[in-house]
Amino acid sequence: MSTDLTIHETSIPGVLLLDLPVHGDNRGWFKENWQREKMTALGLPDFGPVQNNISYNEAVGTTRGIHAEPWDKFVSVATGRIFGAWVDLRAGDSFGTVFTAELGPGQAIFVPKGVGNSYQTLEAKTAYTYLVNAHWTPDAEYTFLNLADETVAIDWPIPLAVAELSDKDRAHPRLADLTPMVFEPAGSDPDSPRTLILGANGQLGRELVTQLPNATAWSRSEFDIADLAAYGSVDWSQFDTVINAAAYTKVDEAETPQGRRDAWRINVHGVVELARVAIAHDLTLVHVSSDYVFDGETPEHTTDELFSPLGVYGQTKAAGDAVVMTVPKHHIVRTSWVVGDGPNFIATMQSLAERGVDPAVVDDQVGRLTYTSDLAAGIRGLLADSAPYGVHHVTSGGEPRSWFEIARDVFAEAGADPARVSPVSTQEYGRGKEMAPRPASSVLA
Repeated sequence: MSTDLTIHETSIPGVLLLDLPVHGDNRGWFKENWQREKMTALGLPDFGPVQNNISYNEAVGTTRGIHAEPWDKFVSVATGRIFGAWVDLRAGDSFGTVFTAELGPGQAIFVPKGVGNSYQTLEAKTAYTYLVNAHWTPDAEYTFLNLADETVAIDWPIPLAVAELSDKDRAHPRLADLTPMVFEPAGSDPDSPRTLILGANGQLGRELVTQLPNATAWSRSEFDIADLAAYGSVDWSQFDTVINAAAYTKVDEAETPQGRRDAWRINVHGVVELARVAIAHDLTLVHVSSDYVFDGETPEHTTDELFSPLGVYGQTKAAGDAVVMTVPKHHIVRTSWVVGDGPNFIATMQSLAERGVDPAVVDDQVGRLTYTSDLAAGIRGLLADSAPYGVHHVTSGGEPRSWFEIARDVFAEAGADPARVSPVSTQEYGRGKEMAPRPASSVLA
């Protein structure tokens, strides 16, 4: 029996054979059948098992398979011994590749989704056990290969003619008749029904729906992230990725008693529930955040800068970011000064120019505009390129400018005299108004 935990590559990409230390004495034996920290340190994928199944086999020669399933498996033997055979049924150069091995209590094997799994018992009363990282569902798509397929030509220790097989297993198709299984890495195709857009009726949400027309999109009326009771009614296994474009964004109202409660309920408590779901179902969570998590004292904010929010809105966005950072697969996308389909600064200035109103606009807040088309494209790119998880800053380009400078440009483009726009300090502009504090610099590196 092995004394060291070791992992070996096999002829099938991603299929890993493990030697498990088994410690025995006159009473029997003990082993760590699954040990996440040790095994992942040696290269086993951190595949997140959610279910443990055991198949008990009374007789020698019991034969099962060849079944390829849409989830990963970690296979081992509790008692007895098996001859295992695995066939790659995934699309690609290794399609049809075979690996065989005998497994007893001292061995285990990791089988990625799409690799056909089969075994034959070599001892009576064999208990075959396996972990899987998805719950069984009748809607799952399986692929089956005949145990006697002449192409893969598995050399079964006990001839199939005398082995114990089910009628279903005897009737499975040959390799030539199979359609290879195709699996995209999670999130690699963001324009897929397995991507869920939350907050689909907001400025960014509408643009995401335009750029990702095949994604599943829910407005607040369809799914309110702050409605904790709603989470239990969703089959989260149908998604790989959740893009959270839902948020409370009324910066000034957040300073009022009711606004404070609403901001925390949506921007924090709702995000906590999303994070729990993402962790439990191994989802990639894309969370849209804000320059307001900073106080604006730094001329340009980096992705690793510590939080320093000034007002309630910024505090709730910072708290939401901190929650999302606990999700293993997360993208926090911070942005600034968003302009899209809906009420925004550009639309307001255009309206004032057309109506002959001469506004005073603050000239001591500096940042970059972010068009929702750029922001949505940035999010799509992060997912399509399988970017490293973490914090990202996404804005439109150009040199940082003040709101005053941008307003003058809007007036000029509207055919109005830009001199009609006058500069004013934030302090002067806010005199007599109930305004939340704003960062002086919203420039994101």
